[in-house]
Amino acid sequence: MKLGLQLGYWQRNADDATETVLAAERLGYDSVWTAEAYGSDAFTPLAWYGARTSRIKLGTSVAQLSARPPVTTAMTAMTLDHLTGGRLLLGVGASGPQVVEGWYGQPFAKPLARTREYVEIMRKVWRREEPVTSDGPHYPLPLAGGLGKPLKLITHPLRPDIPVYLGAEGPKNVALAAEVAQGWLPLFTFPGKIEELYGESLAGAPEGFDVAAMVMVIVSDDVRAALDGVKLMLTLYIGGMGARHRNFHADIMGRMGYAEAAEHIQSLYLAGKKDEAFRAIPDELADGISLVGPPGRIKERLELWRKSPVTSLLVMGPRDEPSLKLIRDLVLG
Repeated sequence: MKLGLQLGYWQRNADDATETVLAAERLGYDSVWTAEAYGSDAFTPLAWYGARTSRIKLGTSVAQLSARPPVTTAMTAMTLDHLTGGRLLLGVGASGPQVVEGWYGQPFAKPLARTREYVEIMRKVWRREEPVTSDGPHYPLPLAGGLGKPLKLITHPLRPDIPVYLGAEGPKNVALAAEVAQGWLPLFTFPGKIEELYGESLAGAPEGFDVAAMVMVIVSDDVRAALDGVKLMLTLYIGGMGARHRNFHADIMGRMGYAEAAEHIQSLYLAGKKDEAFRAIPDELADGISLVGPPGRIKERLELWRKSPVTSLLVMGPRDEPSLKLIRDLVLG
């Protein structure tokens, strides 16, 4: 199992994470990942950290499709991959209607078809075999009826096959990742239920397909307080990250067997009863998708992850070198 560090969003008032990234590189972490929603972008922090490191891979988890046309993402990825000596792992995802429609002012239509078309165009850009065209309905190139003509990327990519990962939660989207991408970035992973939920979706994945699961890790002798930290995060995602009738995070909790609880949590949250929503999250759910407690408990629970299809563990939470070293020793031995 490979080990990565998930930094999440860059925050204006947060300390520069360069020292954390340098520590992760020294300790043998395979990758570091950044995110975007409607604040900081995912690429700029990676360029910052990439300029200060030499080995650790740099991943977006995830760059939103609606934030950029596919050729723009392809250019950005190609540039960053060049500048960092071929270390980019490009995670992309469709996001959800709340962000796509509310922030980008675009319709959230046919996310699977858009994702497929998006990835195909990026790969055409990087291969430079011919001027890029696309007959797809979502990103037609060139624009019909105008003065544009097919163009070819001016700069030769360092790698014409930059690894693409898909952020996916639904079974059909996971199956698409297994078909067109080099990896899958699940946000919430219940290791003992992956086969049940996604076994069929992953059946066609090629050899070397990377299931890079994000997991909150809290090393503490106070298991109750650690679980509450996970539940605080879940309260926002289940309750407020999405519309009442279309919340992909609540949906995945339902598929894990917590549909009634997810509906109740969302209702409480949207009614302004956030404390009650927090208390309504089952401990079993919070514990199942995280690694919390003293080192011995975490080591024991890691066996569930080792027996699952997960091939990379992307750690969320710890930022200091002693904690990163402890986790490294627990995961990698």
